[in-house]
Amino acid sequence: MNSTLPSTGLLKTKQHFEILDGLRGLAALVIVIFHFMEIIIPDFHDNIVAHGYLAVDFFFCLSGFVIAYAYDNRIEKIGIISFLKLRLIRLHPLVVIGAIIGLVVYVFDPFVSLSSHYSVGQNIWLFLSASLMIPYPIVEERFFNLFHLNPPTWSLFWEYVANIVYALILFRIRPKLLGLLTGIAGGLLCYAAYHYGNLSAGWGGHNYWGGGARIFFSFLAGMLVFRLGWIIKSPLGFKALGVLLLTALMFPFAESINWIVEPIIIIFYFPLLVALGAGAQMAASDKKLCVFSGEISYPLYMVHYPFIWLFFSYLEKYSPAFQEQVLIMCVGTPLLVGLAYLVMRYLDIPIRNYFKNKMKESAAMRQKA
Repeated sequence: MNSTLPSTGLLKTKQHFEILDGLRGLAALVIVIFHFMEIIIPDFHDNIVAHGYLAVDFFFCLSGFVIAYAYDNRIEKIGIISFLKLRLIRLHPLVVIGAIIGLVVYVFDPFVSLSSHYSVGQNIWLFLSASLMIPYPIVEERFFNLFHLNPPTWSLFWEYVANIVYALILFRIRPKLLGLLTGIAGGLLCYAAYHYGNLSAGWGGHNYWGGGARIFFSFLAGMLVFRLGWIIKSPLGFKALGVLLLTALMFPFAESINWIVEPIIIIFYFPLLVALGAGAQMAASDKKLCVFSGEISYPLYMVHYPFIWLFFSYLEKYSPAFQEQVLIMCVGTPLLVGLAYLVMRYLDIPIRNYFKNKMKESAAMRQKA
């Protein structure tokens, strides 16, 4: 397939579903709180956001919907190589930025000298692993995360896999076959939930394949919602849908039913939320919040975790009182949102614009040649 861009206009993105953007930001905020809370209250039975990790499955479903919406009718025009370049430009700057932040926190952690436990070569590989998304689960003290410096990178690893498979195969297949694959993926997801007891899987060396099961279903389900036109018009707005999303993420934790309830939420509830969000009515008062929420969601997701490690190190060294831990979370969460905004404004957006402009210049030169 031709990898050149026949028109610089093809670099322009379509109009966003603003309520879905708002829900994405809300999910990212819940993930930050969840990562604080799983350290403060390790027993998920007492954790008010015990199912916060399912926000990643919501991300995957949104991603499948948005990729199908944005590229189904133009990927053949722009070519596979250009599609992959556009996805790299959108996603990878924050992968590297997150790895750099993670490295700085890891090396200069004032509470725990974890980096000294590993050789220079191993530490270099930890950075390359996080930057290039090559799994390297060697840090035993921190639960053998696939990408220790910035653990959320595990989901980006699978997001890249999904994007590649989309470009090579999925955009071509008909809805019936897509539905069949989604059904098979749903079965695999149920097996993963039964095997692990829940779907908090994919992030570590001992549960890495669970991440594949999670994105396999949710990405396909999001695509199917778009392909079949399952957009539900309703008077529900961002606030109502936000409550519906939080209901799933705050569902009580119980080992005996997690492996049943979690697949139900992912297989039926999240695609329904995407369908409702795509057809919901945007209140004028919510527009700015939803736009900002959507913009900040990915930066927040990709820069917050090194500071969760710093919080964990502080707890290891000083064992502060529960009230202090909660205070740190309450202060730290908005500070992380602020950091994510600065990273987005002064690093991510300029870097992405630079590479987009390079693609436009390259396309223009090819048209003149």
